[in-house]
Amino acid sequence: MTEKRDEIILRGLQENNLKNIDLNIPKEKINVFTGLSGSGKSSVVFDTLATESRRQMTLNYPLYVRHQMPRYERPHADLMQHLSPVVVVEQKPVRGNVRSTVGTYMDIDPLIRLLFSRIGSPSIGSATEFSSDSSFGKCPECSGYGEIVAPDITKLIDHTKSLRDSAVRFKPLAPPGWQGRWMVDGGLFDPDLPIKDFSEEKYNLLVYGPPEGERAFSTYYYKVGNRDIEWDGILPRFIRLYINRDLTKLKITSQEDVLAMTTHTACPTCEGSGLNPKVLECKINGLNIAHYDHLELTDLLEELAKIQDPVGKSIAQQVLPNVRQLVDLGLGYLSLKRKMGTLSGGEAQRVKIARHLGSSLNNITYIFDEPSAGLHPEEIEMLTKMLKSLRDNYNTVVVIEHNLAVIKTADEIIEMGAGAGVSGGDVVYQGELEGLKKASAITNLDHKLTINQNPRRAENSFSIKNASANNLKDVSVEIPKNVLISVCGVSGSGKSSLLFGAFAEKYPETILVSQGSIGTSSRSTLATYMGIMDDIRSILSKETGQPVGLFSFNSAGACPVCEGKGVTTPDVAFADPVTVTCEACKGTRYSDEALSYRYNGKNIVEILELTIDETNQYLDMPKIVKKVDTLKDVGLGYLTLGQTTSSLSGGEVQRLKLASHLKKEGQIYLLDEPSLGLHTKDNEKLLDVFQRLVNKGNSVIIIEHNLNLIAASDWVIEMGPGGGKNGGEVLFEGTPGDMLKAETVTAKWLREGMGE
Repeated sequence: MTEKRDEIILRGLQENNLKNIDLNIPKEKINVFTGLSGSGKSSVVFDTLATESRRQMTLNYPLYVRHQMPRYERPHADLMQHLSPVVVVEQKPVRGNVRSTVGTYMDIDPLIRLLFSRIGSPSIGSATEFSSDSSFGKCPECSGYGEIVAPDITKLIDHTKSLRDSAVRFKPLAPPGWQGRWMVDGGLFDPDLPIKDFSEEKYNLLVYGPPEGERAFSTYYYKVGNRDIEWDGILPRFIRLYINRDLTKLKITSQEDVLAMTTHTACPTCEGSGLNPKVLECKINGLNIAHYDHLELTDLLEELAKIQDPVGKSIAQQVLPNVRQLVDLGLGYLSLKRKMGTLSGGEAQRVKIARHLGSSLNNITYIFDEPSAGLHPEEIEMLTKMLKSLRDNYNTVVVIEHNLAVIKTADEIIEMGAGAGVSGGDVVYQGELEGLKKASAITNLDHKLTINQNPRRAENSFSIKNASANNLKDVSVEIPKNVLISVCGVSGSGKSSLLFGAFAEKYPETILVSQGSIGTSSRSTLATYMGIMDDIRSILSKETGQPVGLFSFNSAGACPVCEGKGVTTPDVAFADPVTVTCEACKGTRYSDEALSYRYNGKNIVEILELTIDETNQYLDMPKIVKKVDTLKDVGLGYLTLGQTTSSLSGGEVQRLKLASHLKKEGQIYLLDEPSLGLHTKDNEKLLDVFQRLVNKGNSVIIIEHNLNLIAASDWVIEMGPGGGKNGGEVLFEGTPGDMLKAETVTAKWLREGMGE
């Protein structure tokens, strides 16, 4: 009996593609799940283990409390025993609004505010008064934003053009919008005269509105008449409609569109802190709360250690674990004020991990989905130390991972496979590290890097001169054209600032593929996401003479019982939720009428059941073939057209996102960590895609930590040497072969990867 309690026992697992498998997961060990993306790792770890643990945890609460909590359906499994409470760190990117900072995300800010309210001098009052969101605490000048956003007339208006010729660059105020038409047709201004030729009086009226005490009217013509509307000037109108309001609430106009027309300067009243100057007078050991927010975390630890007041000391003790966790993960150079949206992928990943590790509880199951995502090989050691520390504190660690350095730290390895999708769902191997070397045909622990010995030679290059955004230190660099370029360096070294900032600004025609995840839902399929569904519906409509909407389960073709969901969720009051396949449509989502129409012998459901590999044999229209070929190229040929995006694994979502961008015609492709979520074998397919793009005359630039992709590149640029203020310099430019002789952190790991 004692032995049984040391293992999590799972029997007859059938979620998604799992084939009725049995598993015993040892407790107080590091258990690594590996295998191709789509092989069933997430189905075991998240959809079964984590879901059942959460479901059982909620059963400990009274019914009236349970009703307010998230509700979990019992996973499809015969037996799940000896589970412990779970802490889950998912692969999803960190989300937050534009004001979300490291301090707010880590829940450190409320404690710092409490600290100042208790021992700060002169005393201000309650902790809420130290927040820029409170009526007293926010700066009266900038309303708590810390910066003054002002319209820039040179960005708003092209003075060389006339109003009719779109002199106003901001679309909502330009033709063919109603405000643009009003300016052109209203009679106040000559619509064909370049703005630079306006008289001073007319220019001031256009830009600033009528002089104080005067009014001006311009005629607006409707389809059925006209009326005079008071003219207030482009700048006052822009400020009223787009600056003095919450930009996140705008629907048609995006926040980026508005900010592109403005300049941002630190608020002089609060010096960029967003706080009332009276709040900033309150200090602890000579520092106010804004100083605390801007301290590097290593310096913040020192300041907290200086506090001697008994009340202050007890509050500081609650702050220390979270700050130490960030420092131990190599993020000591960050500050609490650092915006979450400005962190690199690797920095955000570590902040996310740190957030979940502040607890001293043990006998917990910690689940990590690719914790190495976004981390440089140099930073993996900090991660593996953290995993071992959790295990040594009597916790069970379950990790989904493709990185060989992380896999090698495992006490137990479980490889899923053998393939992906319908070809996966089995346990290929379970045991210790040594056994995997003999048993696995998928994961090669002795994998050696292959350096590109014949890199392409570039005739021309892209130039970036004196880039200084964020932490870049006046960087000038030549990036070769028509080759495969890898840009590497530790997290926070300036890679994204250089490429997604300076490079994309200078070369706006670049096709950008960032790290943001795609929107996944049960109503979105591979076919809809890639734009193939519209083509299929058009073909069926043309063949049958029926409206296009009849072949959509989100429209007229939906099953009337389940409304196109394919399942029903009967009301079971306070019991666990239950999902039942719709009896009317048998899970197809379509009405009987929609299913009665066929093209080449198949109805809409049978077409959507085709795998990507089978599609071109049945639907050979050029525009469909091109989109389907892109999905094949990234290794998703085994998925069906009708597979929902919500059912895809992290690696499959990553490749679907790449496919949706790679189908676009362009000449410059810039990708941020395209290898995320992919097994080494999947990366080989990805590399083939990049090589084909370059062979067609395109330039492919990747920000990457994956040594296989760096080694296969034609040209490598390394940023560094550190992260944050310690980065922002170009350390190396050259071929992978040249890099082997360099003295940089990436070069060290490249040599090690070759076995040198």
